[in-house]
Amino acid sequence: MKIKDLFIPYQGNGLELINLDISEHSNINFISRTAQNNGVVAQVEKVEGLMPFDAGLITVALGGSVLSSFVQTKPFYTAYHIMVLRPKKEMSLSEKLFYCMCIEKNAYRYSYGRQANKTLKDIELPDTIPAWVSSAIINPVTTSNLSENALSFDVSKWAYFPLAGKGGIFKIEPCKCSNAGQLLEDGDDIDYIGAKKDDNGVMRRVKSNEELTTKGNCIIFICDGQGSVGYTNYIENAFIGSTTLSVGRNSRLNRYNALFLVAVLDRERYRYSFGRKYKTNLLKARVLLPVKDNAPDWEYMERYIKSLPYGDRLKGWV
Repeated sequence: MKIKDLFIPYQGNGLELINLDISEHSNINFISRTAQNNGVVAQVEKVEGLMPFDAGLITVALGGSVLSSFVQTKPFYTAYHIMVLRPKKEMSLSEKLFYCMCIEKNAYRYSYGRQANKTLKDIELPDTIPAWVSSAIINPVTTSNLSENALSFDVSKWAYFPLAGKGGIFKIEPCKCSNAGQLLEDGDDIDYIGAKKDDNGVMRRVKSNEELTTKGNCIIFICDGQGSVGYTNYIENAFIGSTTLSVGRNSRLNRYNALFLVAVLDRERYRYSFGRKYKTNLLKARVLLPVKDNAPDWEYMERYIKSLPYGDRLKGWV
């Protein structure tokens, strides 16, 4: 079954944001080809003589972040190279989101030089919707209670601290799973974390294995692997980790200051590659951090993350 069998495609408006009136009080969104924020880049006033598209339709980027697909929750206008899809039959939000996911899985077929303008309508979609789609729980996105103004910082007043070893920020320990294929069974008990940055390192869900389990509330250092060496992730809950990972612990660590640390540590990633392993250099590595009383300023790092837009969402994050 193809997109054109399920949806009526419409060319977007092809408007330019610079020519529109931006208003925080408007109920009309402006959609561009970004893959962020549901494609929304601004709220705009109604254009005289031009009705916005209805809420509930799907937008698909034909270029830029090609095939980024979203269900729009408010009336909207679009920029250039956006296709709007109207379902031919009644669809639930879960079904629309499922088709958005399916459309995005075809993005590898395109690049900046090969856009989806002519071929989108012929992209193949599943003939049937899996049963789990209708039972999936979708929590609505709520408005953040925080302002758009994050705390400021002056990097010139930061100091370098060793990551590990004497006087280091972290106590380092290894993860324990040397052969996931032989030692782990697929299940839904616990995450198996591997040497990748995407999806917070989660490779799959597996059955519990107490001997291989590592406690959570830690930062993992990707010490080996093909493409993610030198990256870090924060893991809040217990997990099973590949031996390509090392774990950093500190009693002051929490979900807020840990995300600050991960962002800073990832800036150091350029120092490492598949030929220069992180593991053998952890004892030598240093990181530049806010300082207070000759120690990392853990409270400031926490307050900074909380001050960011949507930082309050982390309260329910696991």
